[in-house]
Parts: sequence; structure tokens; C-alpha cells
Amino acid sequence: MTALNDEAGTEPATLPHSLESWGWNETWADAFAPSAAAGLTPARVISQHRGRWLLAGESGEWLGLVTGKFRHEAAVGDLPAVGDWIGCAMSAENDQARPGREARPGREAPRGRGEARSGAARIDVVLPRRTALTRRAAGSKVTLQVVAANVDVLLVATSLNGDLNPRRLERYVAMGKESGAETVVLLTKSDLSDDGDALVAQLAEELRVTVVALSGRTGEGLNAVSPWLQAGRTLALVGSSGVGKSTLLNRLAGQQLMDTSEIREDDSRGRHTTTHRELFRLPGGALLLDTPGMRELGLWDADEGVAETFDDLVELATRCRFADCSHRGEPGCAIQEEVSAGRLDEQRLESYRQLSQEVAEQPSSVAAKRAKDRRFGKSVRTAAAESTSRKAFLDGDY
Repeated sequence: MTALNDEAGTEPATLPHSLESWGWNETWADAFAPSAAAGLTPARVISQHRGRWLLAGESGEWLGLVTGKFRHEAAVGDLPAVGDWIGCAMSAENDQARPGREARPGREAPRGRGEARSGAARIDVVLPRRTALTRRAAGSKVTLQVVAANVDVLLVATSLNGDLNPRRLERYVAMGKESGAETVVLLTKSDLSDDGDALVAQLAEELRVTVVALSGRTGEGLNAVSPWLQAGRTLALVGSSGVGKSTLLNRLAGQQLMDTSEIREDDSRGRHTTTHRELFRLPGGALLLDTPGMRELGLWDADEGVAETFDDLVELATRCRFADCSHRGEPGCAIQEEVSAGRLDEQRLESYRQLSQEVAEQPSSVAAKRAKDRRFGKSVRTAAAESTSRKAFLDGDY
């Protein structure tokens, strides 16, 4: 567990590079064994920039590219995503600078990282993902976007001001539950609100997840995040623009890794400062992925995530008189009885209907592929848990 810095801006010691420092363990080593036998080098995707990937491995950071054949044959969502573990073939032919840095003049490369190695690597293999945060890509085309891969804990951030929207939070929580990651809601900017405690209790009951109020600016409540900041664990920060994601990252890292900006006073909404997804190492060994604010969050094949987020409504529906009850006025509807009695918010019921319909309208082929991915991810997480238990037993820590 990492110790939180009292003041942002205190530069930690340079973090040494190793596979383990990026979350590598015996489970990943076993999955990579065939690729190792083929002479490939393991690395993790830590950022992506317009068809180029920044990779981190045992000896530093370098660029990765996929071949035209790889791109042509890849199914939707199968190209590398930030957080993926990949197998690559090193090459000294392409001497390219780290992507994305030169496009933002005046900003230094994050401290605590080595310089990107010269020469781009060819990405040949993407290891099967333990978890995947996915959404429907923004725009009219119905297609999948992988937001992040192999995330252990999803931190859903929203600010305690006029931009707080329970319906939007339900979408994020459903995405997190579907991914297989533990989901935690962070109510940021608690220094701007006097209603933090009441909202924490209310949202925790409605969303069925842990809710924490904190302030990245003042440091208030940050210690509540410590239990999730374990060495080797990967966390991802998601949420709308201006809710304080980058401020929180900077506070936890103890230095200015990402630019920040204030929210607009006229509508309490934020400005985009983060422009790409990037994985950072924190001083205590945890890994934190910062993401740009999402203007749209369409769910993608998240039927299980929706059901878990609204498990109270799912349970109530089993008490309805008719198995195919639409909960819109049929006699003996248990859900409508709760609404009439004032024990259930009708807006929450409408949100459940909307999200369920959104998921139901997606192609069946997508659902079949995601079901297969979920089964694999679950088997890997089970194997990892069993491996940890065996190690604890052998070490006498039981």
C-alpha cells in the first residue's frame, strides 16, 4: 500500500523499470510462454497515439507498431489498448521519438520514466485480457471501443457540484461491473460541497458500490483510496471533463504529471485537459491510468453489468405477477408498487429501462464474442487468486 504525499509537487525517486513494476506476475508469464518460445519480448501498452503505441518493458520504453496484416485481420476491439500485455519483435530500423510529447510544447516528459528507446518494435501478439473496459464508440457507427485493458479497479470520478448526475454514474458503474474490474465511485471536489456525507450514503445504496468523497486539491479524504493502491494493481480513472481526475493523479503521484484546469463557473462543467489515455506508475507501486473526459458513454454488450447495477430492480421483477412484465402498468407489478409507495425513484426505473433496451439492440455476434471473453477473463482471475492463495500458504501467511 502506498503512502500518500502531503503536498503535490514533491518529486519521488526515479522509478526503476522492470516488468513487475508494470504489473507483470506469474499468471502473465504463463500466458506469455508460447510467445517467449517464439522469441518475442513482453511489454505493456502504456499509451496510444494515432496508430502508434508506447510500450514499457524490462529495459525501458519504446514505440510499437502493428503490421498491415495484423490490422487487417484483427476483429473489432482486438487491436492493442492501453493496459494490454503484448509480445513484440524488436527492430533497430525505425528511429522515432516518443509519440505525443512533441505535440504539446512547454510540457516536459513525466519524471520518473526513462527515455523511450530508439527503434520501433513490431507488435505480433496481444495477450488475452483479464478485464476490458469497453463502450460504444462515439458517433453514429455502431462499433466497439476498448477504453482500457487489464484494469483491476475502476475509479469513477464525478465532482460534488452542479454537474453531479446519478444517471450518468449508473452508466459508468454498469461499464465497470461488466468489465470484471472492482468499481469504486469517487465524489471529487468535496471541499466545494457541504452534502458529501449524505450523497456518499445515498449513492452507495443506489449503485451497490463503494463511494468515497475526497478533494484532490486539498488532500481531504485521500487516505480512503489507500486500500486500492497496492503494488502491481492497475487502476483506471474515468469520468467527465473537469471532475478532477488529473488533479487526483498528480496528488497521488506527488508531482505534476498531467495538466489541469478549473471548471466553468456558469454551468459547473469542466474543460478537456487530458487528451489521451496513459498509464502511470505511482511511488508505492500501483499503476493509475488517466483518461480523457467522455462526452458520450454508450454501453457495449453490458447486460450483466446493467443487471448488477440494478440488482434491486431485477430482484423486484421476480415478484411481478407476469414473467414478461414491462413494469409500465400491468396488474401485480411489484416494481410499480414500489414507485407508487415512494420507495423507488421513477427516474432510476426509467434509466434501467433505457440501459436494458440499449444493450438489447446490439448485434448478437458481439454478445457471443463478449461472452467468450468474459469466460476467459473469469478463468484467469480465478487462477490468479488460487496462485496467490498457494503462495500465501507456502509462505506461512495464512
